[in-house]
Amino acid sequence: MVLPYGIPSDDTFRRVFEFIDPEALNRCFFRWVETLVTRTGGAIIPIDGKTIRGSYDRNQGKSALHVITAWSAEQRLVLAQMKVDDKSNEITAIPALLELLDITDCIITIDAMGTQTEIAQKIIDKKGHYVLSLKANHPTLYAQVREWFEQALGASVFWA
Repeated sequence: MVLPYGIPSDDTFRRVFEFIDPEALNRCFFRWVETLVTRTGGAIIPIDGKTIRGSYDRNQGKSALHVITAWSAEQRLVLAQMKVDDKSNEITAIPALLELLDITDCIITIDAMGTQTEIAQKIIDKKGHYVLSLKANHPTLYAQVREWFEQALGASVFWA
């Protein structure tokens, strides 16, 4: 390819990317991923949220972009990703992300932020399995689980 005016600048690339409709790109990307991943049964799919550094726009008063991602550990591939609404958080975005995926017989892992009854139920309804982290941000459940482990360890049942 001949570039008579040289390699486009980073500003040119940015302006081109700004014209891309994120929803259309997401649909195309998802269709492409479906052609690559034909079977996910039994796969481990971590779901996690990240804030994209440098994605804020001070001039327009926009905060940094926060996305939630479902990752195929086996395929080493992002299966689905979506923006977390500015007025929301991962707790509301995870169920919407799960709607995009066939998680039948897959093991979904989520950090403590996603340890919610509704999220666990969504995974069960979609015939998946889950491993959820538990921290003291759920004090009652945390205390119950801690007590169960202490009882089990004390009676040597846990290690049997």
